Amino acid sequence: MRQVASLETSRFTLRSLRMEDAAALYPTLSNDAQCLYLTRPAFTSEEELWGWLAEPGWNGRTWIAEDADGNVAGRFVAVPGHQAGVEEIGYVTCMDRQGEGIARECTGALVEHLFATGTRKLTAEVDIDNAPSIRLLERLGFTREALFREHETTHAGLRDVAVYGLLARERG
Repeated sequence: MRQVASLETSRFTLRSLRMEDAAALYPTLSNDAQCLYLTRPAFTSEEELWGWLAEPGWNGRTWIAEDADGNVAGRFVAVPGHQAGVEEIGYVTCMDRQGEGIARECTGALVEHLFATGTRKLTAEVDIDNAPSIRLLERLGFTREALFREHETTHAGLRDVAVYGLLARERG
C-alpha cells in the first residue's frame, strides 16, 4: 500500500488508507445500488473489501477523506496511465454523506495536487448511465474524449463507457 501526501480542503483531510477504513467504507461498498457502476459486485465482508483496498499488486494510490470529527466520507484514487504524466482518477462518497459536495471538493483537491506534482493529463472512465459522476467530471472541467460502446463486462452486464480527460494547461 503506497503512502500519499496529506491534502487539505476546507472541510476534509485526504490521507493515506488505514485498515480501519474498510469498516467505514463497507456500508457503501456492500450495497448493491451503490456498487451499480463498479466493475465488480458489492463486497460481502469487510475482510474481502480490505483485501481489495490493500491489494499489494495494485499500482494506484488511495486517499481517504476524513472530516474534522474523524469520520470517513469517501475514497479517492489516482492510477498511473500507460504514458508518463497521465493518471486516471476515481472516487466514491460514502452513501450517508452523498449530496454534501464531498466528491466535488475532494476530487478538486486531488486534481490540483496531481497537476501541481507534474501530471500533465488526468482521465476518468465512467459508465455512460452514471449521470452524477458525469456531472462531477464536467463541473471540474473534464471533457468527454471517447465513448466505447459495449466496452466493459461487469456484474451489471455489458456496459458502455465514456472516457473523460483534463489537461493541466486547461485548468483555470
